[in-house]
Amino acid sequence: MPQAPASVSRAFRQAPPDRLVEVADRAIRAATGAARTDVFIADYRIAGLWPVLDEQHADPVSPVAQRCFRSQESVVDGVEGGRCRVWSPLTVWGERLGVLLVELAGTPGAELVDWIGEVAGDLAVALRAADRETDRYRRVRRRERLTLAAELQWDLLPGRSLDHPAFRLAGQLEPAYSVGGDHFDWSLDADRLTVTVLNGAGSGLAAAVLTSVAVNAMRNARRSDGGLVEQAELASDTIFYQHRGVRHVATLLVEVDVREGRVRAVDAGSPHLLRARAGTVDRIPLEQQLPLGMFPETRYDVQEFDLEPGDRLFVVSDGVYAADPTGAEPYGRRAMARSIRSTRLQPAAEAVGTVMRELHAYHADADLRDDAVVVCLDWRGSVRRDGWEQ
Repeated sequence: MPQAPASVSRAFRQAPPDRLVEVADRAIRAATGAARTDVFIADYRIAGLWPVLDEQHADPVSPVAQRCFRSQESVVDGVEGGRCRVWSPLTVWGERLGVLLVELAGTPGAELVDWIGEVAGDLAVALRAADRETDRYRRVRRRERLTLAAELQWDLLPGRSLDHPAFRLAGQLEPAYSVGGDHFDWSLDADRLTVTVLNGAGSGLAAAVLTSVAVNAMRNARRSDGGLVEQAELASDTIFYQHRGVRHVATLLVEVDVREGRVRAVDAGSPHLLRARAGTVDRIPLEQQLPLGMFPETRYDVQEFDLEPGDRLFVVSDGVYAADPTGAEPYGRRAMARSIRSTRLQPAAEAVGTVMRELHAYHADADLRDDAVVVCLDWRGSVRRDGWEQ
């Protein structure tokens, strides 16, 4: 067995952020005798996995790498010459960054595969931290140039997926490289999960700036211990006194008590909330209130409902629900329900991608005419601080 993962992780912590992958390569090869390692990072559309070290081995749709990424389990793959490749997911709190490849001279035992998996987990934490200090890994993620609006939007995101004993959560933006105003945000704090989905008004940089103001106003209220009503009202007043009602943002704010499975919601506009339960997809009826920023000192009311274990919630923006390619009915009328039902065996992080792919197919792969956001919450069941609620 190689040295303890902690000693390799120490090398990660001491590495310069832009050289982290090279340091990991040397440390892993020294510990295991591996012939090669590499880190593959998922692109913005989660359409492929791209190497950091060896671009000559770029295979964005490698079936084995994709299987590891989607299953979130290590995969052992035999190759020519008796060599073996171990692929392990790079994941932090449920956020899927990519996969780690370790190529060995022979077939590894279960202990070595587990060791590589532990090292991959530590490396994922280091990569996420390094991402704040270098542009290197972001350049790998982008397969084309982002618009300035999209740059703002992706930097504003909390992440793209999150795992917790009580739930799984994931979101996706499209068009990934030119999204303007649509956005999502979330935060987990003690026993409270807050999720917001914004249906931005307009397009381009102006829409992205408006969304950024709204998101940061809600974060400011939330980080000052403000509830949903205070978050909505502060954001609404901030936008109104900037734009005097000319511009506004339709937003859905949701707060989940992870101990009880109780949901509190403020529907300030048009994002749509749907629930998949026992094979049936229904829209959850909420009283639609004024979008944020339409009038001064707008007041908002909270509505409540309960979740049951196994429930899946989807929040979608108008760019998904109301999408109506020429000659077709809106996507949300029937096609989206079929798409949601088809995801029943997929984890949340895969389900959002499936709905987006089906949306693109509904448009016959033409460019989306509007921004689109899909957020998926899988409710596993209430938990206490010390574990599962029985």
